[in-house]
Amino acid sequence: VGMPHPKWDERPIVAVVLRQGAQLTRDELLAFYQGKTAKWQVPDDVVFLDAIPIGATGKMLKARLREQLADYRLPGL
Repeated sequence: VGMPHPKWDERPIVAVVLRQGAQLTRDELLAFYQGKTAKWQVPDDVVFLDAIPIGATGKMLKARLREQLADYRLPGL
């Protein structure tokens, strides 16, 4: 999901819901992207959520997710 950024207009973050009993850190997830995608495409942060809003067709509702994250700020800003 793109979040507002003062220099680049938007930067990506990853919204994650962990499976029950699963453990994963922000750093582990961001390290997964290293070498698999261009450096500028690597998300700036990871947000762990209890649930991601899903519509009737099974698709993620990005607008509702952005509402959920309205108070979120990228690290270092």
